[in-house]
Amino acid sequence: MSSPARFGTLFGLAAIMAAFAILSPDSFAKASNLVNITQQSSLLAIVALGATYVMVLSEFDLSVGAVVSWAAILCVSLFKLGWGMPETIALTLASSAAVGCVNGYFVSRLRVPSFIATLAIGTIVGGATFWISDGATLFGNIPIAFRDRGRGTLAGIPVPTIWAIAMTLLSIFVLDYTEAGRRMAAIGGNREAARLTGVPMISTTVLGFGACTLFAGVVGLLLTARLGSAQPTGGNGFLLQAYAAAFLGMTAFRGGDANALGTLLGAVIITVVANGLTILGVPNYLQDILTGMIILAAVLVRNLGGKA
Repeated sequence: MSSPARFGTLFGLAAIMAAFAILSPDSFAKASNLVNITQQSSLLAIVALGATYVMVLSEFDLSVGAVVSWAAILCVSLFKLGWGMPETIALTLASSAAVGCVNGYFVSRLRVPSFIATLAIGTIVGGATFWISDGATLFGNIPIAFRDRGRGTLAGIPVPTIWAIAMTLLSIFVLDYTEAGRRMAAIGGNREAARLTGVPMISTTVLGFGACTLFAGVVGLLLTARLGSAQPTGGNGFLLQAYAAAFLGMTAFRGGDANALGTLLGAVIITVVANGLTILGVPNYLQDILTGMIILAAVLVRNLGGKA
């Protein structure tokens, strides 16, 4: 693939930002807004990074939005029961990862299609979330030290942005430089060949799905820290946007392969579009239409590049 096509998504982001800067130089192009964009994209990026693990396996996990909501509600519920911060965070993350492990077991051991398995498990998790919250937004008893984990700045950089960068670096390391990452890629590339060469199919698949929902759990905690509350539907908006970001990332840098750096770029593109269109006063329904068009354009760039 030629370089211009290979980096078409990156060039596309530059063109989008230039267009918004021209159309709204007094608002979009301000340094404070650009910093705000990094913060707005951070939580989406982390969920999308989790989705990248299962996309490397050539699978999907539709439970991520439900797990974000679950983690937020469970966290506040435990604080209300008087739990301390370390044990609350540990149990919340462990339960979030457990959801993915169950998903991975159903997919790899019981051969349930990932679309069906994760949709069913996500529905169960969503029901449990409404059960423990009574369908209400939960407030109160959230320690200040916990809220600081999702707010403020460090060296002028928003704390959520730092989390997104850290999770991206972690994902790059795991997926590109560890045996587990290579095994996931082998399964995603050719499942039967991976099996025949001795790749542990079940444990590797469970690990990928577990990482996916673990990242969703992290976002649930950060969202709670940032808002100071938890909603039983707070994670619903992440599902489609996370996979859109991961898919956009597949058109960048790797020419069709899921990758962590590309996913981060995809999340930034989606956030930039939403931010710029909001500043311009574009209605939400038109934002959805334009976002879809951008995704299609990215696919066309990749396909045309592949034929070059």
